Amino acid sequence: MKLVFATGNSGKLREASEILGEGFVLVSLAEAGITEDIPETGNTLSANSLLKAQYLYNRVGCDCFADDTGLEVDALGGAPGVHTARYAGEDKDFNRNMDKVLQELQIRECERNMAASLGLKVKPVSRRARFKSVITLIINGETHMFEGTLEGVIAREKSGNGGFGYDPIFIADEYPGQTLADITEDQKNAISHRGKALRAMAEWLRSQN
Repeated sequence: MKLVFATGNSGKLREASEILGEGFVLVSLAEAGITEDIPETGNTLSANSLLKAQYLYNRVGCDCFADDTGLEVDALGGAPGVHTARYAGEDKDFNRNMDKVLQELQIRECERNMAASLGLKVKPVSRRARFKSVITLIINGETHMFEGTLEGVIAREKSGNGGFGYDPIFIADEYPGQTLADITEDQKNAISHRGKALRAMAEWLRSQN
């Protein structure tokens, strides 16, 4: 089955191809002839996923899917959330994005320590976080949505050479002490938020045949 995937990110395309496996051929935006940025003006991951899938379907007129993924950090009130890719600016520089998350957590911990030094009762700053992915599939003109979540914590510094995005600062509950950039692609794919959503989509597609 051929599907156009609304991404220009080679890492995401490779990850999706590996997770979906045999029987699926993924076409990137560039291969589909789309070079412009797809609007992401929604207030939720679901809204952005739907916007991107509808835009893509209107352009290519064939089966396609889009995903929107967000990192939610408890101590930051759920940020970056829908602004995950552009958290530090419109250039989508993930090194700067990661630096901003780490810096903001450090600021909150300093504020907490100052309050504690004054004798105030304050809770430790939580580094709990999660990745959420929402995939919108448009097939035969009909829309279907699939979701996946990965729970974990934010590391205190970047680690690892693998993965992409925020992987070097995210420690999944399944691999304590290692970031997603430290573990292998197979290990990451088995637990990842996008992997869960993609497998749910693949299972649904196979059930239709």
